[in-house]
Amino acid sequence: MINDWIELAAADGQRFRAYRSLPPEEPLGSVIVIQEVFGVNRHIRWVAEQISAHGYAAYAPCVFDRVGGNVELDYDDAGIAVGRERVAMLGFDQALLDIAATAAVAEAHGPVGVIGFCWGGTLAWLCATRLGLPAVSYYGARTRPFLDEIPKAPLLMHFGLRDALIPQDFHDELKHKHPDLPVHFYPAGHGFNCNERADFHAESAALAWRRTFAFFRQHLAEAAAIHQGAEDHRG
Repeated sequence: MINDWIELAAADGQRFRAYRSLPPEEPLGSVIVIQEVFGVNRHIRWVAEQISAHGYAAYAPCVFDRVGGNVELDYDDAGIAVGRERVAMLGFDQALLDIAATAAVAEAHGPVGVIGFCWGGTLAWLCATRLGLPAVSYYGARTRPFLDEIPKAPLLMHFGLRDALIPQDFHDELKHKHPDLPVHFYPAGHGFNCNERADFHAESAALAWRRTFAFFRQHLAEAAAIHQGAEDHRG
């Protein structure tokens, strides 16, 4: 496995770093890891490495480079406050520019998918609706304003039933507007995938991982087959 930092450029000229983790063998495709409000910290890098261990090239773009540079914030009130300030300064549209630029580079390894957590979970939703990338969204608490958008690519969602940040009427609206969308619920709180947070729930995290990798195995392979079919047709 090769882990390093690279520098990329978005369509508007913004330069930013990304943490990259490459498997030892030819990648099965790529997965972009989208951070929470805490930056591309140790946990997000660990997620990228877990994805790489499953055979995918993983890229975690430092979208906070647009608003002061990457940070590694603690999972406490002070860290949340600073992270939310960065998110408010950045907005979703600029972050999507950086994710699109990352996807353009990651395509060198084949089909590209996305996984995002919390704030990044909402960005994962937007990657499916606006960028057409297969996406896995974990507890995207800011997704509600975008529920009228239609996914252009497969989308999988994970939520904790004890997540105080996401009310039941959000889930009701999600089910009403997207009844066929695969959504899984776990007996856990917000941030249950992160083993450095108080709400970490090992059983839920492990089950969500299994479902996530099954999703990527299916949909990135399908994307590769479609691409190959198009190449064969042109040839």
